[in-house]
Amino acid sequence: MTVDWQLSGNGLIAGVGFPAETTVRDAMHDRIPLSAPELSIIGTPEFLRLDRIQQLGFVSRIWPGARHARYDHSLGVLHLVRLAVAHLMASDGGNWITIEDARSICAAALLHDIGHYPFSHAIEELGAPIVPHERVGASIVEHTAIAGILRDQWGVDPARVAALIDPKTRPMTEQDRVLRGILSGPLDMDKLDYLPRDARGCNVPYGGVDTPRLIDALQIGDAPDDSGTPEQRIVIGAKGVSPLHSLINARQEMFDNVYWHHTNRACMAMLLRAVQEALLAGAIAAQDLTGLDDASLLSALSAPDMPAPTRRLTVALRERRIHKRAVEVSNRAVELYGRLGNLFFDPAARRAVELGLVRGLSAELGREIDAEAILIDIPKPEKWRTNVWVAFDAPPVGFQPMMPWRDVVGLTDDDFKRYEEHRRLIRIVVQEPLREDVSRRWEALLVPLLGGVV
Repeated sequence: MTVDWQLSGNGLIAGVGFPAETTVRDAMHDRIPLSAPELSIIGTPEFLRLDRIQQLGFVSRIWPGARHARYDHSLGVLHLVRLAVAHLMASDGGNWITIEDARSICAAALLHDIGHYPFSHAIEELGAPIVPHERVGASIVEHTAIAGILRDQWGVDPARVAALIDPKTRPMTEQDRVLRGILSGPLDMDKLDYLPRDARGCNVPYGGVDTPRLIDALQIGDAPDDSGTPEQRIVIGAKGVSPLHSLINARQEMFDNVYWHHTNRACMAMLLRAVQEALLAGAIAAQDLTGLDDASLLSALSAPDMPAPTRRLTVALRERRIHKRAVEVSNRAVELYGRLGNLFFDPAARRAVELGLVRGLSAELGREIDAEAILIDIPKPEKWRTNVWVAFDAPPVGFQPMMPWRDVVGLTDDDFKRYEEHRRLIRIVVQEPLREDVSRRWEALLVPLLGGVV
C-alpha cells in the first residue's frame, strides 16, 4: 500500500491520527499538514532557534541559494516519517505499531535536531567537553516545556522520545529499536530529506532519490543480527533495491561535491579553531553553545573578552576572508595521510601541530604571524552502512527469500569506504598572503612535527 497523502477522509493525519490544523508549503515535499500538538512544539523557543541555523552551515558562501534551515529539514523529516509509519502500519509486518508508537517516533523525527549546534557539525568535531547534539536534544526534550507538550498534547512519554533521539539515554525495547530504524540507519528518513533538500538548495544535479518508491518498499521482517539471531527490523522489498542504491550514491556525490567543498571545509576549520580557543581560554563554556544560533554564535565569538585568535577568525568569517588551500593530501600519501588523519580524533594535538607550523614559518620568514594563520582541515571519516536486508516474494533462482542488500547488488561497505578514502582530502589552509610560503615550505615545516619521515 502506498501512502501518497497524509490526510484520511475525516481529516486526520495518517499514522498519528491528529486532526490537521494547518498546512505549510514546503520546497521539497509541497504540502505538509500540521496538527495542533505539532504546532505547539514548533512554536517553542527551542524549536524556533532551528530557523536561525542554516542546514548547510557555510555552504551558502559557495551556493548562495543553500540557505535552508534546520527548521525546514525537521519539518521534512516529520513528513517522511509519518508517511513511512503510515505505510508500515498498513502492512502485515507492522500491524503491531500503535498510535502511541507512531506518535513517539514522529515526535522524535520533528525533534531529532533540536539540540544541534550552529553552523552544521564543525563544533562537535572538537569532542569533549562538547556534547553530541543528540544528547543535547534528548535533554531538551526531557527538561523543557517540550516535555509537557509531549505528555499532555501528544500523549507520549518524553523519556521515550528522548531515547529515540539518543539511544544512550536509556535501554530501548525491541519495538523502539525497530522504530528508530525509520529515523536513523542505512535508509533513514533523515537522509531521504536532507540529501535532496541540500541538492536543491545548491542547485546541483546530485542527491536524487526515488523517495516514494523507497518508502513504498519498506517492510518489517525478521532478519539475522550480527550474531545470526533473527530479529525484527526494517527491510525493503525488491522494488527498493535500486532506490537504496540511489540514496547511497547521492550521499557519496553530495559529500564529494558539496559537504567537502574546499571553501566550506576551510570555513569549518576556522570556526572549529575559533571555538576551541574560546573554550581553552574559559571565555565561553560548552553548555553556552547549545542555545546559540548562527548569528548569535558569531556575535559571542567577536566579543572583546574573547581570545585574539577567536576574534580575528570570527571577523575573517564575517568578512569572507577565508583561509586558502596551500596543501592537499590524498590517501595515496599513505603514511602522511594516516598521521594527519589521526589528528581528527585529538583536537588538542591538531592545534599543537598548527601552532608548530606557525612557529616554524615565523622563524623562516623572520617575522611573527597570527597564531591561527595555518589550520589543518580533516573531514570526519564517514561510516558507510549498507546492512539492509531485502525481502523477495518470489526470489530469482539463486537468491533467498531474505538476503543482505550487499549480496543482492554485489557491493559492500568497503567498496563505498574506498571511494570515500580516495576523495576525502586533508588540507592545510592558510591566510591568503601566506599561501605561497606554506606551499613551498610545508614539508620541512610539517614532517618534524609529526615525528619524522612520512
